[in-house]
This record gives sequence, structure tokens and C-alpha cells, in this order.
Amino acid sequence: MTMEQQHKLGSGFGAHSTARDVLAGIDLTGKSALVTGGYSGLGLAGVRALAEAGARVVVPARRPEVARDALRDVPGAVVGELDLGDQESVRVFSDHLLADGRAFDIVITNAGIMACPETRVGPGWEAHFATNHLGHFTLVNRLRPLLADGARVVSVASSGHFLSGIRWDDLQFRDGYDRWLAYAQSKTANALFAVQLNALGVRAFAVHPGSILTPLQRHVPREEQIAQGWMSEDGTPVEGFKTPEQGAATAVWAATSPLLDGLGGLYAQDCDVAEPATGDDMLVGGVKPWAVDPDDAARLWDVSADLTGQGA
Repeated sequence: MTMEQQHKLGSGFGAHSTARDVLAGIDLTGKSALVTGGYSGLGLAGVRALAEAGARVVVPARRPEVARDALRDVPGAVVGELDLGDQESVRVFSDHLLADGRAFDIVITNAGIMACPETRVGPGWEAHFATNHLGHFTLVNRLRPLLADGARVVSVASSGHFLSGIRWDDLQFRDGYDRWLAYAQSKTANALFAVQLNALGVRAFAVHPGSILTPLQRHVPREEQIAQGWMSEDGTPVEGFKTPEQGAATAVWAATSPLLDGLGGLYAQDCDVAEPATGDDMLVGGVKPWAVDPDDAARLWDVSADLTGQGA
């Protein structure tokens, strides 16, 4: 898919639709889903909606005891231990699923970190790139044998990609660290991952969930969130921000909508295919050309395969 295919389909849903709304009339009984980060924020809202529609949902978690507590009333939710910033942890977790052998119809790579202080993981990788992109890259590639016919992989990106394409000359921020650019690069990587995965024959989409105040903002001080215009002085989200249930809707829509049958490699927002971005207002959204460029997607795939030993 290219920028020419990035146009709304007329889904009938929008920014205020919830995950439950987009699943109305869709029966997921007998289906299996995997949702990373599915025990807080919009991930939890998505897991609840998928489970209510009948799906068995596997939720890998860096803090499995916290996840089990959050999901204790969600039927069909199964928790496993996974640290996306640790490639060995990803391998161990995926080995358990491969040994179990059950197929997956939906994979939503939702977990992530944002604007954290400079952190190095593994062989010195920058933490946003390693966790948000490389961890999911390894996970999905290792689980490809378990993807059912017609399975969909949904990569949760962000309008944060507006701030940076892939920094080919300094992927790991060796030369000066900027926490917002590091986050932005990882979100562009999430979008490009879906483009190339789809090109390789696995139905994949990237989504911008919208602006939602969740634990993702844990590294952004309250004063900065107010200064950024995200919340008022009393902590109320500003107009234009979504609830977690609304924020989960686009990923769930991309994972299940019959409108997307036969399509793939597209970037979605507000429960429809996104339009090309015509400006730099991230609240308006859309998608920048560097986040859906097929050549960059193939190049990033090769670089990621070299780094992780997966996906070659």
C-alpha cells in the first residue's frame, strides 16, 4: 500500500466511538487475541471489549501480578510474563506460546513507553526503539507460525510520528538524546513495521489511537502536561482527548472490521483509514509520508532483523 490508498472508507464510526461500539454485531467466540500492554489504559479497555465479544485474550505483562489483578474480572483473559525491552524475555514468552500451539486471529502490539529519561537496554539500544519497536518485531516474527489464516496484526503507533522519521544515521541516539524524538522515531517504526509485515503476507495495520491520558504519561510531569495543553490546572483532560474506551476503538476496529477485508498496510485513526497529513497539528492527525513509505519499511525491517536475529 502507498500514500494513494490512505483515504477514509466511510466506516460509520468516529473519534467518539468506543471499542464496544465497533464490535457491535461481531462474534469473536472461538477466536484468540494477544494484546501487549493489555492491563492498563486503552489496552485494558480493548481487552475487555474483545473478551466481551467472545475472544480468548492473552495479555503478556512485565508485571504479571499487576496484570492478573487488573484482569481478574475479564473472562477468557490469560496473563503471561514478558518484558519487551529484554529480547531473551521475548524469546522465552514466545517459546511458551509456540509450545502451547494455539493459533491467534488477532495480535495488537499496544504496549509502549513514552518520553522516558535516556535509558539503554540489551546491547546498548535506546529504550523507546528497543521496547516499542524491536520487542514487538521479535515477538510477532516468532509467533508468525501461530497466526491463523486471515489473522490481523495491529501495531499501535501515534501521531507522535509527526516529530521524526527514522534516524538512519543514529537509530540509537548515540549523538545527543531527546526523549520526544526518541518516542517519535519508535512510533514511526511501529507504522513502518505494519507496512512491511503486510508486504510479506501477514495482514497488518498501524493505528493512531488518539490522545488519551493513561499511565503512558508517567514520565511527563503534571506541570509539563498542563503546559503542553493536555489538561487544565485541575487535571481535567482538554477537549479533543479521548477516554480509554474511545482510545481502544481504532485498534479493535482495525483488528476486526469487515470493511478492511482484502486491505492492509494502512494507517488508521478515529476508526477509519487516516488521510494524509496536511499540516503539523498532531491533534488533527493523519499520517506523514515517512510513516507509510514502503522503501523505508523494507529498510527498517532489514535493520531490525540484523539487530534481533529475527524476521530475516
